[in-house]
Amino acid sequence: MKQLSMYKIIEKKKKAKQLTKEDIDFFIDGVVNESIPNYQTTALLMAIDLMGMSAQETAWLTSKMLYSGRVVTFKGDEFVDKHSTGGIGDKASLILGPIAAACGVKVPMIAGRGLGHTGGTIDKLESIPGFKTKINLKQFQANVIQNGLCIIGQTKEIAPADGKIYALRDVTATIDNIPLITASIMSKKLAEGANGLVFDIKIGNGAFMKNKAIARKLSKSIIDTATRFDKKAVTLLTDMNQPLGRAVGHSNEIIECIEVLKGNFLKEDLAKLSIELASYMILFAQKATSLTKARKMAKNSINNGDALKKFKEIIELQGGDSNCLTNYDLLKIAPEESDILAPSTGYIKSFQNKEIGYLLIELGGGRKTQKQKIDHQVGIYFHKKVGDYVKKGEKIATINHHKNQKNSVELLINKFIDKSIKLSASRVDRPTLIYDIYSNQKI
Repeated sequence: MKQLSMYKIIEKKKKAKQLTKEDIDFFIDGVVNESIPNYQTTALLMAIDLMGMSAQETAWLTSKMLYSGRVVTFKGDEFVDKHSTGGIGDKASLILGPIAAACGVKVPMIAGRGLGHTGGTIDKLESIPGFKTKINLKQFQANVIQNGLCIIGQTKEIAPADGKIYALRDVTATIDNIPLITASIMSKKLAEGANGLVFDIKIGNGAFMKNKAIARKLSKSIIDTATRFDKKAVTLLTDMNQPLGRAVGHSNEIIECIEVLKGNFLKEDLAKLSIELASYMILFAQKATSLTKARKMAKNSINNGDALKKFKEIIELQGGDSNCLTNYDLLKIAPEESDILAPSTGYIKSFQNKEIGYLLIELGGGRKTQKQKIDHQVGIYFHKKVGDYVKKGEKIATINHHKNQKNSVELLINKFIDKSIKLSASRVDRPTLIYDIYSNQKI
């Protein structure tokens, strides 16, 4: 039998050769039992990032990561989840989850933390006082069945290999590789037991997919993998060239979610996308016979208060203080405010969205190192979006920060104005929200 070693596996991939199933099994087993040191894991991840993986390698990697831990099983079409590839201000899961659950969908959601310059659902939820994102799988299953929705972070039981690899990808610039993204997403989503999967693939300068061509490749990879495992799947390719919604941070994003669930800002991008994604979940769960009827159900759940009630129920079920739904003081916001002002008069042409993510990291709202704690209080609120008209000196955004950050924030604002925003003298069209939709189902 051939002697395997990480050195040989790294060298093979460095030379763009295809790994065998045995190579991948050896690698993932070593990650899980910690016999492989982090420096060798990151070396292989970088080699994969640079040299790629075939569809067969990706399938082997996904399967091995999936079965590196426990696999939850739910019986029935009503168990449907959603996943986003991540973006700036992307808090749609916290809106669509309650909407779908209020419409009878069972949503087993295992969500992630921030990755690179993008925010994470679990980091946002932990800004709610007392909210527990660590729940054992038995209780997770019970909560989903009985209450329709449970949102937890990655556990050591579910795809433990991905948990270790994900954390290393976050801090080693190996986050935008299609095979690694596919294996990471699908190992978690398949392990959590949902029978229908709705994917939001972000495209733009604030996303890991920079253009439609790359996003379509990821969409195909995900749809093919879902089909292989006999799961219903749809991918929506959506815009990430500006923040989704207006809040970027943690506590301030929770407040924005609550406002949408209360029926406010329903004509804006965050609400529109959340309702659309929830509608596919409702359709896959067979709670509606058409997408049009599913959209109507989703909107009604907001208008009649059922979605907000469901969010309140889930907060309380997971140990959180639901008084935050009416008392925003419980969602602590950093007290100091500094405004980003328009340098001239015109229309907002574009944001360098990725730089907005890095600005939040500099404030402490993201991680530079694997073990860094998140500051939930800092954030940015955008008063203007792409296509809006602004006068010179008018507020484009407001940064919430701490007093001791004043000097550094001023430098960040100057950099933002210089590099991260463009204005146009002529009118600018608002960006398309949803570019393309692909599915292995007839919709």
